[in-house]
Amino acid sequence: MDLKNLSYTRERAAQRPPPSTVAPIPWARRRETAARIIAVVLVICVATGIRVWGLNQIGFNTDEAVYSGQAAAIAQVPLLREIFPVFRAHPLLFQFLLAVLFNFGVSDLAARLLAVAIGVLTVYIVYRLGRSLYGKYVGILAALILAVMPYHVIVTRQVLLDGSMVLCSTLTLYLIARYAQTEQPVWLHAVGIGMGLTFLAKETGIILLGAVYAFFALSSEIRVRMRDLATSFILMVLMILPFPLSLAIAGGSHVGQQYFIWQLFRRPNHTWDFYLTTVPAAIGIGVILLALLGLFLLRREASWRERLLLWWIVVPVIFFQIWPTKGFQYLLAIAPPFAVLAARTLVLWTSSNGYRAANLWLRTIVGAVVILSLLFSSGQMIQPSTTGVFVAGTGGVPGGREAGEWVRDNIPENATLLTIGPSMANILQFYGYRKAYGVSVSPNPLHRNPSYEPIHNADLLIRSNDVQYLVWDSYSAERSSFFSDRILQLAQRFNGRIVHTESVLVTLADGTQTAKPVIIIYMVHP
Repeated sequence: MDLKNLSYTRERAAQRPPPSTVAPIPWARRRETAARIIAVVLVICVATGIRVWGLNQIGFNTDEAVYSGQAAAIAQVPLLREIFPVFRAHPLLFQFLLAVLFNFGVSDLAARLLAVAIGVLTVYIVYRLGRSLYGKYVGILAALILAVMPYHVIVTRQVLLDGSMVLCSTLTLYLIARYAQTEQPVWLHAVGIGMGLTFLAKETGIILLGAVYAFFALSSEIRVRMRDLATSFILMVLMILPFPLSLAIAGGSHVGQQYFIWQLFRRPNHTWDFYLTTVPAAIGIGVILLALLGLFLLRREASWRERLLLWWIVVPVIFFQIWPTKGFQYLLAIAPPFAVLAARTLVLWTSSNGYRAANLWLRTIVGAVVILSLLFSSGQMIQPSTTGVFVAGTGGVPGGREAGEWVRDNIPENATLLTIGPSMANILQFYGYRKAYGVSVSPNPLHRNPSYEPIHNADLLIRSNDVQYLVWDSYSAERSSFFSDRILQLAQRFNGRIVHTESVLVTLADGTQTAKPVIIIYMVHP
């Protein structure tokens, strides 16, 4: 051996830790691995349990009915395929997965169980993300936070596209983290596939490209070759391409153009402070405070990791705050990075005064309080509303399934219903297998969803016997008193006779409970 190699060998030996610190002895390593696996399994069980608890006690809301109707149309379910078009506003990744289940029979429970499975898988990916960025303890705690977080629990108990979109976007976030750690091109290529899947789940996920760009542009320590970046972009385009191609082949591109125009010019559906007043409580005030506190307390240890998570939060918040349409579930993609940042604070922060034991107890107590508060809040929010009022996107519609099933069993197959708005029409169509229209659908193409047909003359439809039933519901009436009155006027004018009523128990201000009619079906005569 020459002197150069001998010197290198001695230098490496001097830097190598003592044998006892290189790795735990085999039995300790196995015990540590077993403990980690058990912890992850327990978190997955908690995530599953809270999402399936009372899962199907209330039927679909309007979005759930629409996406399930699309899946039924893809699966060629008789009657439903004639009512619900395959192509509407969004890509069809989730609907195709649901269509596979519907080949064995249409079931709202099966549809919601698919949504639950997607949500639980997201919890596991958050574990992998936290572990990759900050270690196994942060990964386990971040997964536990997301497992019981009301925001994620509520949305992933419903048949909505946002759950699958967040699964794909969180997977993409994990792939970016792996590339930043290794700088191996295969991870960057996989990022393109992940972004393509995110778009196919829901097209609004494409805005996270802004977060990807901002992260790489402001992270000079991470080298990115243009060739690898171009390959990643091409892979993303190839993943997205089947949707516009199938849309064009099926002749649905015109509907897509109409939907885009409608989204640009539709009126705001909430006030500017909607997200500020609803989303923080759903994520958990404690989670947000811990995430922000950690950014301050651990500022000296800041790296590209925090930059990546922050951009994943900032870009959706800015976009959807500016976007006039605001929905409860639209910001769900920010939940995983908040969970990781909060877990980072609890696990990695240590006080500078040397009282490590006291600091450990403090962090344990704070963490327990946050987790229990999230669990309690989730338990409260998944319970059926006792006020008769609900926020769109937070749950099902009481009485909707029962009314639809009554329609299916008691009115002729060729009968047509007229409701206050398209929301109740979608629910009755899915459960009732009967065509329904919303009287509130605007005749102006700029002010209506292009999937819905406007009613130009409701009186004429009833006089010509094209509509035989009118449906009033309290949920739509609270949003539009004008069209609620219109339905009641039509019922009175055409000798409407109440043939079915759905009521729910509501709690009054004095604490007493009473039955409140929420859906009333009238039979009318020309």
